[in-house]
Amino acid sequence: MTFDRKLIRNGNGWALCINSIILKLLDVNPETDMIRYTMENNKLIITKSNKKNGKYI
Repeated sequence: MTFDRKLIRNGNGWALCINSIILKLLDVNPETDMIRYTMENNKLIITKSNKKNGKYI
């Protein structure tokens, strides 16, 4: 599955908006869950974090 997304300006940086389909596939609730992003071989990998609201679960 591949998606092309545009980055949006966010303060002094840039942000990536993640649509609800991807959040559902990752089983992520953006109000309670956190995500983890990792760089491997020039690829950005986004996974659901083991933390909720900054605490490990």
